[in-house]
Amino acid sequence: MAKKQRWRRSRSAGEGTVPGVDVVEDDVDPTLADDTGVDEDIEDDTTAEADVEPAPDEELLDPVDPVDPVDPVDPVDPVDPVDPVEQTEQTSVIEELEVDEEIEVELDPDHESDLDPDDEPDDSDDLDDLDDEEDEEDEEDDEEDEDDFPAAVPARRGGLAGALLGGRRPQDVAAIQLLQAAHAKQAIGTALAMGLVAAVAGRPAREAGVVLLTVLVGQTILGWHNDIVDRQRDQAHGLTGKPLAMGRISSETVWYAIIVATLLLVPLAITTGIQAGCLYLAAVAVGMLGNVLLRTGIFSWWSWAVSFALLPAYLSYGGWGGQAVGSAPETVIVALTALLGIGIHFTRAVWGLVADHEDGWTYLPLKLGLKLGATRLLALSTLFTVLVVIALAVMGAKVGLSR
Repeated sequence: MAKKQRWRRSRSAGEGTVPGVDVVEDDVDPTLADDTGVDEDIEDDTTAEADVEPAPDEELLDPVDPVDPVDPVDPVDPVDPVDPVEQTEQTSVIEELEVDEEIEVELDPDHESDLDPDDEPDDSDDLDDLDDEEDEEDEEDDEEDEDDFPAAVPARRGGLAGALLGGRRPQDVAAIQLLQAAHAKQAIGTALAMGLVAAVAGRPAREAGVVLLTVLVGQTILGWHNDIVDRQRDQAHGLTGKPLAMGRISSETVWYAIIVATLLLVPLAITTGIQAGCLYLAAVAVGMLGNVLLRTGIFSWWSWAVSFALLPAYLSYGGWGGQAVGSAPETVIVALTALLGIGIHFTRAVWGLVADHEDGWTYLPLKLGLKLGATRLLALSTLFTVLVVIALAVMGAKVGLSR
């Protein structure tokens, strides 16, 4: 405004008018005069800005007190605004990564904890106290349950087996375990063979039946005695088919069964004659002696040969009744029967060669098995036994059993 006023005062009276045009100020409408004045002011301002020369800085600016210099400030990089959604996603990702790292540390067996083992808190005592308290509570609960409820009844077996066994398991029935310990296959096979030979030799059916029953009881006694002698060996080798070794039946029970069977065997044996009965009882005694004497050495076959050799005499001297007296058996039949016993001994020994070798046995079947192999020994023993049986049948048909 100062510039404008100075400029207005410096104007001459004729400036800003058009020559030849009279301006009559009195006839102009005041309103128009005001508008014209505004336009003139605008034009005057525009012309003044264009015509006035800039004054020097010293005339336009008032002197300013000097200001102490300010240390320059490092420029700060502008921070971009963060989207709230992106910030939430980033936070979630960071938390997941931290959880994964913790899981990896827990699963890594080679990870070493930063804590010193000595500095770790020892909670074992607290845990032991809690365990003791829980055990006491469990015992109290068990006692209460026992008082509230009757003892559980074991499940009973159904069907025919359940009816025969009274609902008990087979391993809990002493009779079944005694039967398994009796070497039933060998006992039944030998008894059937002797009964058949007696019938072929011309003995009556009742005598053949007594022979079969007598031999069955005698072989059962031998089987029980063998399991008693081999109890520790069978247990050491883990033979699950041996009830005595597995503890399913006690040795006292087996000894009791042997005594009872012997009391039954004696009258059965002498039923076909005292001499014949004594010969068979001697055969059983030799078999029991063979279970403990010279069994592991090279003469292990002796008891088999002697006990089998007495069987033809039992048949040939036998008859019906205690006073029956027969005749002596043929020598060739006795010899062939002894060889049959040796063949059976070798055949049965094949199945226990491994255990016998581990126990340090040196009997003849083991020596041959180490040289020939178990398979060849089994084949040769079986062939030898079959040939002996054929020879017995041929010689029995030719010369007969008795002289």
